[in-house]
Amino acid sequence: MAIHNFVAIDLGATSGRVILATLSDGQLKMEEIHRFVDPIIEMQGHFYWDFPAIYKSVLEGLQVVSERGVEVEAIGIDTWGVDFVMFGDDGAMLRLPYCYRDPHTVGAPDEFFKRMSRKELYGKTGIQIMNFNSVFQLDTLHRNNCSALKVAKKILFIPDALAYLLTGEAVTEYTIASTAQMIDPRTKQWDDDILAMLGLKAENFGRMIMPGEKIGTLSPEVQRLTGLGSVPVVAVASHDTGSAVAAVPAADENFAYLSSGTWSLMGVESHEPVISERSFELNFTNEGGIEGTIRVLKNICGMWLLERCRAEWPKMEYSELIAAAEQAEPFRSLINPDAPCFANPQSMTKAIADYCKATNQPVPQSVGEYVRCIFDSLALRYRQVVEMLREISPVAINRLYVIGGGARNAMLNQYTANAVGVSVETGSSESTAIGNIMMQAKWAGVVSTIIDMRAMIRASLDDSQSYEPKDAEVWNKAYEKFLSVYKEM
Repeated sequence: MAIHNFVAIDLGATSGRVILATLSDGQLKMEEIHRFVDPIIEMQGHFYWDFPAIYKSVLEGLQVVSERGVEVEAIGIDTWGVDFVMFGDDGAMLRLPYCYRDPHTVGAPDEFFKRMSRKELYGKTGIQIMNFNSVFQLDTLHRNNCSALKVAKKILFIPDALAYLLTGEAVTEYTIASTAQMIDPRTKQWDDDILAMLGLKAENFGRMIMPGEKIGTLSPEVQRLTGLGSVPVVAVASHDTGSAVAAVPAADENFAYLSSGTWSLMGVESHEPVISERSFELNFTNEGGIEGTIRVLKNICGMWLLERCRAEWPKMEYSELIAAAEQAEPFRSLINPDAPCFANPQSMTKAIADYCKATNQPVPQSVGEYVRCIFDSLALRYRQVVEMLREISPVAINRLYVIGGGARNAMLNQYTANAVGVSVETGSSESTAIGNIMMQAKWAGVVSTIIDMRAMIRASLDDSQSYEPKDAEVWNKAYEKFLSVYKEM
């Protein structure tokens, strides 16, 4: 019986993990080897990722893997999108990378649209307009005469930058690059017009590679620091949502997915980009997926709302928060989770309270009322986005798969089924890591296609749950209220 060992480096917007996975006899088993914080530093009026600290934590995790004494076939890396690191002629990092929540890009799209219209940019890239997209980050740096950008030899997205430090190979993995709003999804190459506006060329980035290609092997330095040998580093869908969607346990194409975590990403999997007048109006994005697929989706502010509220409350377990929410009055207060006022407020509870005041709703008074407000609002926002998807989707939406950390949130999943009106099924809460690992397995020849991958994933799931819609009339009325208080604040 063949045993295959892979390592997934999985970095989210708040924490990172190094995971050791074993594939044997068609079954996948995973063990979290090392968990660490992905630190953000506030310095001189900006928010930066402490990239050296993140790299150090990755090395520590690989060292623990080495101490296990297993033979590792490959390593894959996935992270959040849009952010990047700049390196100089000598290969050294030029400055800490900005965090996508930094305010330096507030108003940046409008500055860019003075030179290229919103519609033209969308027509070229199919990417939804969000102020933190890489194109606007780079344009802001360019307009501000950033000293690092002026001399940057290579601009590498976060997973590519980690791969560079591990292997010495500078690459640009397609799925992460697609989040930048500088890639043509039809050709899967850089758009030269956009690059020229930024004073850049394709040579400023690493060579373009696709998921399932080998990047390189661990450098002699990294082998010495970790105790591992010359292990290959393989390109997975290095955008974490790309890896998560790869792990949707679907048996056919007629589904929508909800990757539920700090962000909620809702969409469908398509074989071609969906770029139309209506998709532009609805601000849907076309991000790269595995095996040439396109992830037609919309970003929704997810559990960020609750995470920021929790930071203001006495420490409470999730079970306590949900119990408190169950006792609260339903639909008492509703918010638009994607209103700009919730992007990065100093106080999330105050931002919610201010929204409720501005829309003539009761202000939440207790922890339970805040949590209920967030869950009700998210479920109703999911319904709104599904209705948008049905207008543009090339596939039918017969069910919704919830993957990621939100797969374990039974309360929100039931509310989502009620609001959307279709069956909700959960995949793994570890979907991102699973998708990462399965692409490594594909590179190693353990599986051949996305169909094989998903069949193995279904066989390995032991905690999948199904939720059927309930109380349609009640939720229809709640949706009417949601639309009446929906504001772009």
